[in-house]
Amino acid sequence: MKLPLDTVLIGDTVAEMNKLPECSVDVIFADPPYNLQLAGELRRPNNTKVDGVDDAWDQFAREGGDPLSSFSAYDAFTREWLAAARRILKDNGSIWVIGSYHNIFRVGTILQDQGFWVLNDIVWRKTNPMPNFRGTRFTNAHETMIWCSKTKDAKGVTFNYEAMKTLNDDVQMRSDWTIPLCTGHERIKKDGKKAHPTQKPEALLYRVLLASTKPGDVVLDPFLGSGTTAAVAKKMGRHFVGIERDKTYARVAKKRIKKVQPPQDETDFNILSKRTEPRVPFGTLVERGLIEPGQKLFDTRKRFFARVRADGTLISEGRRGSIHKIGAELQGAPACNGWTFWHYEKEGRTQPLDHLRQVVREGMKETA
Repeated sequence: MKLPLDTVLIGDTVAEMNKLPECSVDVIFADPPYNLQLAGELRRPNNTKVDGVDDAWDQFAREGGDPLSSFSAYDAFTREWLAAARRILKDNGSIWVIGSYHNIFRVGTILQDQGFWVLNDIVWRKTNPMPNFRGTRFTNAHETMIWCSKTKDAKGVTFNYEAMKTLNDDVQMRSDWTIPLCTGHERIKKDGKKAHPTQKPEALLYRVLLASTKPGDVVLDPFLGSGTTAAVAKKMGRHFVGIERDKTYARVAKKRIKKVQPPQDETDFNILSKRTEPRVPFGTLVERGLIEPGQKLFDTRKRFFARVRADGTLISEGRRGSIHKIGAELQGAPACNGWTFWHYEKEGRTQPLDHLRQVVREGMKETA
């Protein structure tokens, strides 16, 4: 079967995934049933009923209602869909699975049992969580996402580090993300009620896809629900394949996706990575006169100083070596990125060496 790009497939997720070509998908985002095992209805202090998740698709209890049988059934279901997902994931692809305390630890164990390699667990901290109306527990204010590569030794797994850092005001992105629940105009309604009880906010999927995909990549959501993953993928110039067994949810998702406009200029969503840019040795800056032999370099706090030699090495406190080696030795650190550690001064302005490296790279593009 040819990969059905930009399509919502209606049917059992395992059966539909088994029809897809092997190693054909770049990223999988899965929001599987949580197996909440809710007992009885929940009411607010004003006696209004809470619209919780009590749908049949989240029920795994067998006859008699034994919780252990529910766990066994849920684990079997998880093993089955994860095996199908692993088959269609590219060798350099990655998978995200989101869940609550009800299921995420069981899912995490099965992910590892099947050979996936955990890269991160991300805590999605909700700014507007539902209170614990009974007052018997802490307010459940977060969900957990597990991000995995297909294998421990997978090469070329996409992680757009610089994009994440830029998105976070030039501070390295952490593994705790503060994002509000899906509410207001973003919440899709049908007949005045939520069209789907667990609709995820688009901001969450935007960050996931910005971190781990490139334009043109194929994103699979095996539990599409109201279509958040597909809608965001389309907005960002990615392809999607969605699977949803509930025809009502599938209709909601299709209608939503149809309204989404793809990028007018896909280059706006190109992810720039320093790792993929041409290598520029520090000596090139000296050769081109951007840095002069004898020029003094320093760190941002001016605790350490070094002098540039004609061959592109630095001298400092009796040490001699590359911009990276000297930076590391002076700090007593195992490694150092000399491009961002060392700074220079020109016309009263202080800039990192990386600024000059980018000048050289831009010149290389103009002459290409």
